[in-house]
Amino acid sequence: MEKNTKYILALDSGTTSTRAVILDKNAKIVSIGQNEFTQYFPKPGWVEHDANEIYANQIAVVIQAIQKAHLNISHIGAIGITNQRETIVIWDKKTGMPVHNAIVWQDKRTSDYCESLQKDTKTVEMIKEKTGLVLDPYFSGTKIKWLLDNVKGLRDRANKGEILAGTIDTWLTWKLTNGKSFFTDYTNASRTLLFNIIDLKWDQELLKLFNIPEKILPEVKNSSDDFGVTEIDAFKGIPIYSLIGDQQSSLFGHRSKIGELKGTYGTGAFLMLNTGEKVVRSKNGLLTTIALGLNGKVTYALEGSIYIAGNALKWIKDELHLIQEYGQIDYYLKDDYDAKGVTVVPYFVGVGSPYWNTRARGLITGLTRGVNRGDIIRATAASIAFQTYDIYKAFQEDYQKKIIKMSIDGGVSKTEKLMQLQADILDSRLYNPESTEITALGAAFLAGLKVGIWKNQQELDRLLKYKKVYKPMGDPSHRSEIIKNWKESVKLALEWNK
Repeated sequence: MEKNTKYILALDSGTTSTRAVILDKNAKIVSIGQNEFTQYFPKPGWVEHDANEIYANQIAVVIQAIQKAHLNISHIGAIGITNQRETIVIWDKKTGMPVHNAIVWQDKRTSDYCESLQKDTKTVEMIKEKTGLVLDPYFSGTKIKWLLDNVKGLRDRANKGEILAGTIDTWLTWKLTNGKSFFTDYTNASRTLLFNIIDLKWDQELLKLFNIPEKILPEVKNSSDDFGVTEIDAFKGIPIYSLIGDQQSSLFGHRSKIGELKGTYGTGAFLMLNTGEKVVRSKNGLLTTIALGLNGKVTYALEGSIYIAGNALKWIKDELHLIQEYGQIDYYLKDDYDAKGVTVVPYFVGVGSPYWNTRARGLITGLTRGVNRGDIIRATAASIAFQTYDIYKAFQEDYQKKIIKMSIDGGVSKTEKLMQLQADILDSRLYNPESTEITALGAAFLAGLKVGIWKNQQELDRLLKYKKVYKPMGDPSHRSEIIKNWKESVKLALEWNK
């Protein structure tokens, strides 16, 4: 470790905002910079980002964080990058200009294509066996294919090796190193539908299926590795020592051991269970994915994805104007959940785990004349807990061992009454850490291990402290009743477009 290394800089490139978090040797946050960026919805079900805006935003928040803390750049030992995962960018190899807006993980434009492939059960099983994923528009592979098929001349340019494709970690690293580094890590690669999670390489059969030339894809490395050095004038010469998908970064930040589960409640909500070196295949709509690549060893996880979590609260705030600020959620939830039998199912863009139905749509059930705005607010907030319940049950069935512990993080986890309801619904304790930046912390830990600011993982374990543990307190009969209402409403939502 360099003598003057005092801090680690984590870049957290999320779905709606970019952040820069500077942490010290005690994993304490020294400074944060954050900016939101534009969401584009060119057609129903389509979601795009401007990759140049994401990059510019990331530079701005780094400068913001450094200036806030009045730091000497030479004291920053390394950078760790964590990112929204399946979102894909394709750019010109020479100019560095994106050829199209980034297509976001939430985007559904390839639904018809996925449905056409799903008729071939052998193909579906082959994809699941090699990637651990289901055939769904969520993942990067069909997005890359769509761009190659629909941007004029792009497929020809791909075959000539004139363009590059990557997830946001790859895009940021390429830009930060002035085009010298073209890498991704095992966790991000495992979300593309193109990467064999057993053989640990881009899979030729999958590349042929989606008609994607391997030459446009990045080299895949460990999550903690040498990814180049920054060439940006404002913070030049800092090594990039970790790349990791945001959910896997959160799992590492929580220090989750084998058999332990974490839930990140953000725009969507993502639950991930550490299964160690064991590859656990799901029979209940979960994904098998790579949890981490470290010291030449890969570990695995089971994952459940909820598309709409915090976005449901944003909906009742910004579209329905039922609340003015998110802090009101706790007021309406009160101490005992009761929405008069009203259930909100927020399947605005279909549903991920455990049902995987792109045609499902949101609905509200149980409306009577006595229902008021408070009931709609309560039911919308509670839908996050109910969707988590569906996935939690799938984890229990697939893992077939006791889930040792569940840790929580993300913006929605600050809503205490909702997290208490979550503990009641799951009949499980929830551990909420002191750190408010667990996702950034995971990337920082990985970069810090490589640069030597922390010696080993045992040292990282000692740095994690909990501010609150939610214990289940609900009435079991009431719990059964509201879960029953939820399940009946979900059935209707799943059948909506049939």
